[in-house]
Amino acid sequence: MFDAIAGKYDFLNHLLSAGVDRRWRRLAIRSLALKGGERVLDLCTGTADLAIAASTARPSAARVVGVDFAAAMLRVGHEKLRQQRLTDAVALVRGDATSIPVADGSFDAVTIAFGIRNVENTAAACAEIHRVLRPDGRLAILEFAVPTMPGVRTAYLWYFNQVLPRIGRLVSRNTAAYGYLPASVGAFASPDEFVRLLRHGGFTAVNAVPLTLGIVFLYTGIRD
Repeated sequence: MFDAIAGKYDFLNHLLSAGVDRRWRRLAIRSLALKGGERVLDLCTGTADLAIAASTARPSAARVVGVDFAAAMLRVGHEKLRQQRLTDAVALVRGDATSIPVADGSFDAVTIAFGIRNVENTAAACAEIHRVLRPDGRLAILEFAVPTMPGVRTAYLWYFNQVLPRIGRLVSRNTAAYGYLPASVGAFASPDEFVRLLRHGGFTAVNAVPLTLGIVFLYTGIRD
């Protein structure tokens, strides 16, 4: 499914979020408090937007590795890296978030943008993140949520369930992908549940920060 929409993925992300997705990514990278020498792993990297954000921040990561299961998404990411002359700073690898192809303690920080809900075994992915982070390594995860504020919740559900899938289908010509998006958000853990999962997985100082009226949460934590 993700391979099928790879060519339109970035355009639709920016369109359907009215461009706010760029700000969300900047906030995620800022939460890592990079100093310029870190190795950052971007899981479920897709077309590498968050990996690029880590590599172009000021200060930036010294080295970024992006991992994703969808080969077509990675091909789009590779082209973006080539155009921005970042091929020496960012490497993209095809792999599974529940079996990350790197050694223990290899990274100073791990990021995920809107991908953790797509991993079938969330707990296994969290265990892998814990494994590949060094002690005191930082975690930053962006993920959609259903807002709880009255009025906002109603408007969001209408847009998310009625408008967004129609625009997505029209632009991408894929009938499944943008019906999957609201279904996957509704099926994913609530912010409180995901915080508990991260704590159980060995992360401390775990926080869930609502962004844009609670339609997105930024989860942060430190490897115990």
